[in-house]
Amino acid sequence: MENYQELTDEQLIAGNRAGEKACMDVLIERYKSQVRRQARALYLIGGDSDDLIQEGMLGLFKAVRDYQPEKEASFETFAGLCISRQIYSAIEASNRQKHVPLNSYVELSPRLGEEAGDPKEKSPEELLIAQESLEGLYEEIRDALSPFEQEILKACLNGQSYTEIAADLHKSAKSVDNAIQRIRRKLGRTGRG
Repeated sequence: MENYQELTDEQLIAGNRAGEKACMDVLIERYKSQVRRQARALYLIGGDSDDLIQEGMLGLFKAVRDYQPEKEASFETFAGLCISRQIYSAIEASNRQKHVPLNSYVELSPRLGEEAGDPKEKSPEELLIAQESLEGLYEEIRDALSPFEQEILKACLNGQSYTEIAADLHKSAKSVDNAIQRIRRKLGRTGRG
């Protein structure tokens, strides 16, 4: 395979699993803007956007590792879910102060599995606990934000810019910016810390 850019995500995953390292590089390049977009829309207490981008990239690596082409979902959908779950998990852990804030950087590379040891599949109990934690986080977010702020957060998570959100909601870019600042403050307070 010479021109990796023309391959589908599924073909790239198959190539990566067959040991073609260039396939992972293409997938990372293809999805890094989505990771940045999702990370930019959120706030991490004690951290910065680079920490969330790093978490999002970890979610992307997990998506490549765990994707099952025989399932109904496309890789793009699965990757988006894995990226957002990884970012939300990092925010939730930071808010609970369960872990030290993510201020120390760990370099992500295609050899992540080699450096960290092959991660084992999660048990059904761990998956259920993770799902319940995620649902709890969503509930906290819904309780903390007004319907208008929820709309703006959803639009940000979908990668829309301030001006696009303002146009869609028939509001000024300034009111969208103010709402995003309120969202960051409110979500910072939901951390019980």
